[in-house]
Amino acid sequence: MLILALDSSAAPASAALLEDGKILSEFYINTKQTHSQTLMPMVESVLKLTNKTLDDVTCMAVSAGPGSFTGVRIGVSCVKGLSMTRNIPCAGVSTLRAMAENARQLTGIVCAVMDARCGQVYNALFRAEDGKLTLPIAELLEECRTFTEKTYLVGDGAELCYKTFAAIRAELLLPQLRFQRASGVAMAAQEMVENGQTITPDALMPIYLRLPQAERELKAKNAQKNNK
Repeated sequence: MLILALDSSAAPASAALLEDGKILSEFYINTKQTHSQTLMPMVESVLKLTNKTLDDVTCMAVSAGPGSFTGVRIGVSCVKGLSMTRNIPCAGVSTLRAMAENARQLTGIVCAVMDARCGQVYNALFRAEDGKLTLPIAELLEECRTFTEKTYLVGDGAELCYKTFAAIRAELLLPQLRFQRASGVAMAAQEMVENGQTITPDALMPIYLRLPQAERELKAKNAQKNNK
């Protein structure tokens, strides 16, 4: 099984190639370049340096959201375009699940938190044990208070929550383990492939948990006009 995975859900972008659970190559970049400039060169690099081609790929995976609206669209569009010509099965991975993969080897509760702006976060909770992650558990801080296991914060919103979580002695993972990356997308996608959860390229769609800011502002303006 050879999985080509991409992540462009936030400021960093990455591409990775996973074969039967082993990461063959990964390219990670965190600059001010747009994802439309960096994703395809990274895909070419991870394939070329491992002597692989798209014809060898059995599944293409992408962090489908939540995340930056533009970033998620670019990543999903890239995967759809590459996979459609060869009808490669696809896996749309939750960004929160992908970032939790960084803490798979720990034992405890993994709280994946993504900055949703405006003082808000997207989040999901996972239990890490014996090298495995179980499904999301529930809500954020109040739910975390009930756990006796160690709690680890990951994601680009983890630092925002760190002080709030001080009462439950949550641990903020190091930057190299904190942020989502394509290798985590690939690991999560491997389970989806094994469980028969892949989809066709045309069925792959971004996961948006709320409307883009422009649409929210327009909706608010229209509501004000209707109330006058």
